Amino acid sequence: MIPRYSRPEMARIWEPENRFRIWFEIEAHACDAMAELGLIPKEAAKAIWERGRFDVARIDEIERETRHDVIAFLTNLAEHVGPEARFVHQGMTSSDVLDTCLAVQLTQAADLLIADVDALLAALKRRAMEHKNTVCIGRSHGIHAEPTTFGLKLAGNYAEVARNRARLVQARREIATCAISGAVGTFANVDPRVEAHVAKKLGLEVEPVSTQVIPRDRHAAFFAALAVTASGIERLAIEFRHLQRTELREAEEYFAPGQKGSSAMPHKRNPVLTENLTGLARLVRAAVIPALENVALWHERDISHSAVERVNAPDATIALDFALARLTQVVEKLVVYPEAMQRNLDRLGGLVHSQRVLLALTQAGMSREEAYRAVQRNAMRVWEGGGDFQTLLAADPEVARHLKPEALAAFFDLGYHTKHVDTIFRRVFG
Repeated sequence: MIPRYSRPEMARIWEPENRFRIWFEIEAHACDAMAELGLIPKEAAKAIWERGRFDVARIDEIERETRHDVIAFLTNLAEHVGPEARFVHQGMTSSDVLDTCLAVQLTQAADLLIADVDALLAALKRRAMEHKNTVCIGRSHGIHAEPTTFGLKLAGNYAEVARNRARLVQARREIATCAISGAVGTFANVDPRVEAHVAKKLGLEVEPVSTQVIPRDRHAAFFAALAVTASGIERLAIEFRHLQRTELREAEEYFAPGQKGSSAMPHKRNPVLTENLTGLARLVRAAVIPALENVALWHERDISHSAVERVNAPDATIALDFALARLTQVVEKLVVYPEAMQRNLDRLGGLVHSQRVLLALTQAGMSREEAYRAVQRNAMRVWEGGGDFQTLLAADPEVARHLKPEALAAFFDLGYHTKHVDTIFRRVFG
């Protein structure tokens, strides 16, 4: 991922220094277990910890000749450890190191992402509570429907983000497995107790059945959880983008002093942060199909998955980390305009109460078909600029036979639409 969309803590997980450090720990912990089992000298295991070093540039240099990254690493490690290095990697295959390392990196990434989600949840809850009773128009198909509150909108996003947190927690649990099982997963040349020891030291579970690799359904589920989380980010980002449109201007991204919106038009205040979030969500979702295709490898293993994961794992986790942090910032600083919300709510002359009038007419004795025709007939006049909805209904003889003007007025109360907000908030926030 390019530096523009990389935050340092997440980026460090995918740097060579961290990767080779994990490789070293896998090999060294495996040596400890083998020493305890009497398979290698205890002095050798001790020497590996004491003298074990690696140099990224030297590993790259060796790999240019060997064309094999794990062999290059082991060669460089041996340069530091000396003769005892012959006991490193006993009975193991490259994938034991690579897959176990990837599991560690993905759990490290998941921990950061879950912390990011927690920060977003806190911001959403605060703003939802702030605007719990800020009435605005709800839209379906982009068209005015019935009143809701801005707090309810944010509460809905909070509930979605909370579900995505649970998905990330499950994805972390599922990906956190260790395989130290040898060339085809049979433990022919490495004792299963070595795997159990390495897993415990690295905070992983043992993979119940590995081939030469950890099964890739785990990785597919991990990237799917990232993608669903990214789609939730985009849903809220698009909501903010729509609300910032000039014709609505119910809410907008914070526009900092000195910020510029356009190189050509000095008046512009564009929703650039949320547009960026839409783009980042696309990047994260793009990891899913390749991850699913990685599940079906040849026999006990091929390497068709390898290049995919070397790109997908860093890019998807770094992009999602950046997106979650950016959305949290947008939510925290979002500028909300309740007056504009009220103006937009009033723009259609009361049409947002049409369902309530429809229901009242049916309860007063009209058939649903007759009531619908009467309400729609007057509503269409308002759509075409013909006046106030309540006034037109009161003047309609068919409606007036069933609802007196004073009764009709009661059905134009905004409070009717917000009477269960507390109930919904208790469901979401407890």
